Amino acid sequence: MVYSDHFKGMEKGFDVHQAVAEANRCLLCHDPPCSRGCPGGTDPGTFIRKLRLRNITGAIRTIKQNNILGGSCSVLCPTARLCEGECCATDIDRPIQIGRIQRFLVEQSWIQDVKFFEKGEARAGKVAVVGSGPAGLSCAAEVAKGGYQVTVFESRSEVGGVLRYGVPSHRLSTTILENDLRSLRELGVEFRCDSPVQGDGAAEDLLNQGFDAVFLAPGLWKPIRLKEEDIEGVFTATDFLSSMREKKLDGLAPFFSGKDVAVIGGGSVAIDCVESALELGARDVYLVYRRSFTQMPAEEDETLSALRAGIHFLLLNQPVDYVTENDTLKGIRLARTQLGEKDASGRRRPVEIPGSEWVLAIDAVIEAIGSRAANDSPQWYPSVKVNSKNLVEVDRETGATSTKGIFAGGDIINGPALVIDAIRDGKVAATAIKGYLETLEVSK
Repeated sequence: MVYSDHFKGMEKGFDVHQAVAEANRCLLCHDPPCSRGCPGGTDPGTFIRKLRLRNITGAIRTIKQNNILGGSCSVLCPTARLCEGECCATDIDRPIQIGRIQRFLVEQSWIQDVKFFEKGEARAGKVAVVGSGPAGLSCAAEVAKGGYQVTVFESRSEVGGVLRYGVPSHRLSTTILENDLRSLRELGVEFRCDSPVQGDGAAEDLLNQGFDAVFLAPGLWKPIRLKEEDIEGVFTATDFLSSMREKKLDGLAPFFSGKDVAVIGGGSVAIDCVESALELGARDVYLVYRRSFTQMPAEEDETLSALRAGIHFLLLNQPVDYVTENDTLKGIRLARTQLGEKDASGRRRPVEIPGSEWVLAIDAVIEAIGSRAANDSPQWYPSVKVNSKNLVEVDRETGATSTKGIFAGGDIINGPALVIDAIRDGKVAATAIKGYLETLEVSK
């Protein structure tokens, strides 16, 4: 197998001298806008201040107590448009590299083997968390801190959800994820893998099995497809990235090594896919996107990294159909587009140019168009109200669903969103769940 040198591993993080030097650039704002810019409340203003005062342990404590997945977030968060995007130092020079400081501090905690969590004083109350992605893990941690028993049900063989199965290793190493998960185990969270919660009324049944509250965070794993049919050489981003993380490469090599590959999509997942295809030794990799470069939802640093790696961007091209021979992919039929009026997303709508269709000869295609709730997912929680997209409707202040004792968060209520948004949802719901459990205790 031939691998690209460009993506052999994660970029090295700051050492202590680099981290302190970067923290020393901080303006120590009284009401730090960087902290307001973090949806998950990680509070960079406080941990940078503590680092400047050489209180490394205190800085680490701030991160871990506010964000149980502080290591994963340090490399996955789009800091340029969140905390760093709010940094006041931008007006003087450039924003503080908050993500890299955060990563240094979290990694330092592993070196020092610092343990910040102990199982809280036991309280009556058992909580079931469905899904071990960012929302589920965040909720589980916060509830466990309150002394309640928490069991996380995961349908796959390992914990982590999208962090483990949806992000390539050159973006998030298994080491970072496993160390984040260690903190949850210290809190006494129980993980039940290979334990899907699905089927008629499965979520409600948990309430009848001794659990006092349920938090739904199954994520969105049903890929949106260009065509709902099996074509040899066409992969979904979900299956492709999962195979990459699980090192199941034998089935991928014939389609990628030395071959021409197209990825459909313009978001961060699409960038992950084009980079991973290149890592597998693809000869030419095309990113096909129906809008313009500036309208791509992927982060700027991600798209620039892909360009530097040699990815070919086919912009203003709409995938129409596949060209096949005996159910084997031979090409992808594209139509050129131009931008029309704005649509619901606030971006200008791509409009196909009549008579502009053409065929790109290709050996493999990865569809990174998006994901949605499975059509049968509402059957798992029939009493819970969902919208037309099968997303669960909740009270945004509490994460409570229409069913007493069932809460929800993450992509299942938002649609595809950021990891830090899911972490926020988990924390919000955990606060409400603890309040709900206290009410149950009083009533008993």
